[in-house]
Amino acid sequence: MIVDVWPRKRSVARVSLKIIPLGLFGFFACLAFAHSVIALPLSPSQADDPLHFLAEMQSSARELDYAGVITYTQGSATQSMRLVHMIDGTGERERLELLDGKPREFLRNNEQVQCLVPERKVVILERKRSDRFPAVLLGHPKQLLDYYSVSKLDDVKRVAGRECTVYELNPKDELRYGYRLCADTDNALLLQAQTLNANGDVIQQVSFVSIAYGSQVKAADLQSTIDFSNWRTIEANMNKVDLSAQGWRIEYPAGFEVISQVARSMGTGRKVSQLVLSDGLAAISVFIEPVEDQGARLKEDKGSRRGSMNLFRTRIGDYWLTTTGEVPLSTLTELGRTAEFVPLARKN
Repeated sequence: MIVDVWPRKRSVARVSLKIIPLGLFGFFACLAFAHSVIALPLSPSQADDPLHFLAEMQSSARELDYAGVITYTQGSATQSMRLVHMIDGTGERERLELLDGKPREFLRNNEQVQCLVPERKVVILERKRSDRFPAVLLGHPKQLLDYYSVSKLDDVKRVAGRECTVYELNPKDELRYGYRLCADTDNALLLQAQTLNANGDVIQQVSFVSIAYGSQVKAADLQSTIDFSNWRTIEANMNKVDLSAQGWRIEYPAGFEVISQVARSMGTGRKVSQLVLSDGLAAISVFIEPVEDQGARLKEDKGSRRGSMNLFRTRIGDYWLTTTGEVPLSTLTELGRTAEFVPLARKN
């Protein structure tokens, strides 16, 4: 799982850390809550499903009580954070604290997320993202076998003092990266996720370095040590949009489907539309904003890379279109270069 450390312009409304499982977005519906750290036995149909392990990882990420320190490595940079996750009488709760750089905390209670920004004394309210490590999936994995070959390795690995089973998902085309996932042998929680390039090299890793389960996880650790009761509160402003109805013609890479289309109001007064695509594991974001006003600061970018994250930007008429995600640059470039904007005829 990774931290979103892609360079950005400073803006209160954009101060955000996304823990993304390999860029794997997971918007699974709420699963039944459970406090046991023992995985449930598989039904015969599940045992025959080569992708059942992904659903198990997703369930464990939502249902178990766990706490630990996570490291995210991208190239030569490493960032660490502390994660606490519990199920209690109010539902699913979580606290994520950055341990490096400027202090940040993310407090989640079911659908509500509070992002604490101490140096600005600001609390940003956001909707939850269920794609955060250690979750793995976006939607149902039934189509993944069309685009990935799946294998379970014989060797048992050890991560954060726990034995884990290793799975590899290798792409069948050049549109996406591969993944190596290591899940706790006892309860299927994802302990380590690696993103692999076409040569099989690890270009990004997110991993627990310590982990505790069940009664070892204390409810008190969900509470922030920061008193933010008098801080200013900002609510993220997002509205659903239909980009095709606005005149955009965007050809999606094979296997990728629309997850969301929203318009965001940024802290600088910018209006940015965002389209999120996913094949179930890999995810792509397409950002569209007018060249005028704040968009005038942007420049064309034929390709930037940081670890497994790539970015491509081009100008289409009076708009900047930026594609970014944990897929090969060639995928983003083709997506950006084939996009078109056909202004709709105005009604009299």
